[in-house]
Amino acid sequence: MLRFDKTYKAPPNSGKAILGRTLPSLLDEGCDRAPNNRAFNQWREAGWESLSNHAFRSAAEEVALGLLELPLEKGDRVALLMHSDVNFCLVDMGCLLANLIDVPIDLTQTIENIIFIMQHSEAKALVISNLDLLNQIVPYLWDASTLKIAIIADVPTNWQQVRSQRLSDRNEATQETSDIKEIPASACLVIPQLLHHPRVDRPCPEFPPCIQLLSLEEVRAKGRNCGGETHRQQLRESLEAKMLATIIYIPGSTGQLQGVMLTHENLSASSLATFTSIPDLALGAKEVALSFLPLTHVFARTFVYGHMNYGHSIYFSSPNRVMKHLMEVRPTLFATVPLLLEKVYHHILERASKQSTRSETVGKKKRAAKRKYSTAALQRWLRARKATKRHVGWLFSRFSVFKIELQFLQNAPIQNIVNWALNLAKQYELGRQPKALYALQLKVADRLVFSKWRAVFGGRLKYLISGGAALKAGIANLLAAAGIVILQGYGLTETSGAVACNRGQFNRAGTVGVPLPGVEFAIAEDKEILVRGPCVMQGYYKNPEATQKVLDEDGWLHTGDLGEFGEDGFLKITGLKKSPFKLSTGKYVTPEPLEGKLEKSPLVSKAIAVGAERKFCAMLIFPNLDALHEQAQAIGLNLPTEALLKHPCILALYQALVDEANCHLPYWSMVKRFSLVNATLNVENEMLTPSGEVRRAKVVEAFAKEIDALYEDVRDAGTHKRTDAELESVNENDIPAIMCPPVAPVTCPVYARSLNHY
Repeated sequence: MLRFDKTYKAPPNSGKAILGRTLPSLLDEGCDRAPNNRAFNQWREAGWESLSNHAFRSAAEEVALGLLELPLEKGDRVALLMHSDVNFCLVDMGCLLANLIDVPIDLTQTIENIIFIMQHSEAKALVISNLDLLNQIVPYLWDASTLKIAIIADVPTNWQQVRSQRLSDRNEATQETSDIKEIPASACLVIPQLLHHPRVDRPCPEFPPCIQLLSLEEVRAKGRNCGGETHRQQLRESLEAKMLATIIYIPGSTGQLQGVMLTHENLSASSLATFTSIPDLALGAKEVALSFLPLTHVFARTFVYGHMNYGHSIYFSSPNRVMKHLMEVRPTLFATVPLLLEKVYHHILERASKQSTRSETVGKKKRAAKRKYSTAALQRWLRARKATKRHVGWLFSRFSVFKIELQFLQNAPIQNIVNWALNLAKQYELGRQPKALYALQLKVADRLVFSKWRAVFGGRLKYLISGGAALKAGIANLLAAAGIVILQGYGLTETSGAVACNRGQFNRAGTVGVPLPGVEFAIAEDKEILVRGPCVMQGYYKNPEATQKVLDEDGWLHTGDLGEFGEDGFLKITGLKKSPFKLSTGKYVTPEPLEGKLEKSPLVSKAIAVGAERKFCAMLIFPNLDALHEQAQAIGLNLPTEALLKHPCILALYQALVDEANCHLPYWSMVKRFSLVNATLNVENEMLTPSGEVRRAKVVEAFAKEIDALYEDVRDAGTHKRTDAELESVNENDIPAIMCPPVAPVTCPVYARSLNHY
C-alpha cells in the first residue's frame, strides 16, 4: 500500500486537460482553424521546400490508404527507420490514420538492436529514409522474420532501374545459397543474440526474397487510385482515442530494450496540455518552430503534434545545421536539449573573448582617447551616484545614473562591457521581479550585449523549451536575463512527454515547474516521484513483469526519479532511484551492462558508470589491486600503486577492457573516458549496501573531484585523459624503460555498431 501525504495538481488557469482526441483530429482542427501554406518545411541542398497543412493532410491520407492496399491489417506494426523530417511526420500520420501501430527506431541504435526491435514488435513493414540506410541493414533483414514490406522514402530518379538490379541480385544470391545444403534455411542469420543454431558468417543475399520493395511515392499512388472522399472519412470514423498509436523502445534497467505502448489519447492529452499551458501562443504562421530533435523520441514528437494542431510553420533541421538554421529561419518557438544550450553559452563566452582580443589591437591614440573619455564619464557617474543620496529625487536620480552609466559603458573596452553584462545576468532570478535600478541596468546590458545573444537564436524567439535532461539553473537564469524566455519541463517516454513544465508566471530556474493540467503527482516515502493521469503509458509491450514493477493497481507510475515539491508548488528533481541516467543530450544510459562486462575481469573490483546530465558516459574503475600488482610484476613493473595506475602500459590494458565493454552498445552509451581510482568500496564507508549493491549517490559525491576531471576539456574527449596534475606527479625514475606487452585489438562486428546515418 502506497503512503504519501498529499497529491499535487496544476494551478488554476495554467492550461487545459483535453481528453478523447485522436492524433489525426489534431491535424484536422489545425487545418480548419489555421490554414498555413508553409506549415511543413524541409531543408534540401537547393533550399527549403514547403508544404501546406492541407497538402500534408491529403498526402497522409494517401499514405494511409496505400498502406492498407498492401498485405497489412489494422493493428499491424510498421517500423520507421527514418530521419526526423517531413517524411517521418507524413508516414507517422499515415500509419495513425490507417490504425497501424508505428514503431520508430532511433537511427543511432546498433544494427542488432534495430533488428531486435523489428523482431520483438513483429513489424510487418519497414519504412526507411533512403538507400544508404537500407544498404547498411540489408545483410541482417533475414533476421526480421515477420517483415514483408520495405518502403523507401527518398529514392533516386532511376529508382525503377535500381530496384530491378537489386531484385536481380537477390534472385542470383538466393539460387547460390540454395545449392549449399549444409547451411540451415535461414542461412543469413548473423546476429548471435537471435540465433538458435551455430553462427553462420556467410555473405547474405542482396535482399530477402520474401520482402516486397517499394518507394513511398508508389504507396501514395496506390492510395490515390483507391481513395475517394468516402474512404478518407472512413479512416477517421474507425479510430478511437484509446487505440494504440505507437510503441517506442527505450533501454530497460537490465539493458534490454523494452517497448513503451502509447495510445492516441496518451499523446494528444500530453501535447494539448503542454500547448494550452504556454501563454500567448498564436495560431497559424505567426508562430515559427525549428525542429532538430529526433522524432523517435516522444519529447519532439508531442511538440510536432501540438504545432500541427495550432497550424504553426515547422522547419525541420538537423543537429549539424541547427545553429545556421536558427539564424536563417528566426523561429519564435524552439525546443532543444541542455547540451545545445551549454554549447551556446560557451559560444557566447568565446565570442566575447575574441572581441576582447580584437579590442586590444586598437591604436594607441584611439585607446588613449577612450580612456580619457571613459575616465571623465566615470567621474561624472560617481558624482551622480553621490548626488542621488543628497539632493535629487529618487526617480530623477535613477534616470541620471542610468543615462551616464550607458554613456560610460558605450565607450568602455568591449571585454569590460561583456564582463559587466555577464555579472549582471548571473544575478538574475527567473520568475522574480527585478528591482527598478536592476531593471534599468538590464536594459543597458540588453542594448549593448544581450541583443547579440538573442541574435544567436535568430532574434525573435518567444519561447525556448528545454527538455530531455536537466538544465543548469545558472544557464537558465543567464539566458532569461537576456530576454530569452526558457520553459523547462519534466517527463518520460512512459508519460508521453512532459507532465510538469515551467510557464508564464510559474517559472523558476532549478525546477521543472508545476504539474500540467490533468496530471496528478505524489511523492512516496522514499522520495520517488509518482505520476498518474491520461498521459501515462499502457505498459511495456509483451513484458507484463516489467509493467507491474512501474505501474501499480491504482494507476500510479513509479518514475524512478527522486524529487520534492517546494512550498511554492514547484517540482525539483533531487536524484535517481533507478540506475539508468540521462545525458545532457537526452539519451538514456543503462550502467549495469557496462559495469557487469568490466567486472568480469579479474583486474576490476568495481566499475561505476557516471555521466548524469553530462555530455557523455564515463567510468570510475576501482582496480583489484592484488591482481593488478601480480599482472604488473609479470611484465616487469614493480611500482607503488599510485604510480602503477598512471603507467601507460596499465592504462592501455584497462583501455582494452573498456573497448571490449563498449562493443554492442549505441555510441551514446559507450564509455568515452575512465579513471583508475585507488579506493575500496565497502559497507563500512557506506559505498555499498549490506546486500552488496552500490550506493551511486554516495559514490558520485565522494569522488566528485575525479568525475569532474573526466569532463575537463570535453572537446578532446576520447579515451583515458591524463590531467596535468597526473603528469607532473609521475617521476620518470619510477617508470622503467620497458616495452609494453602487446594488447590484442578489440574488433567489434558491424552489426554491433551504430548506423552511419548522416
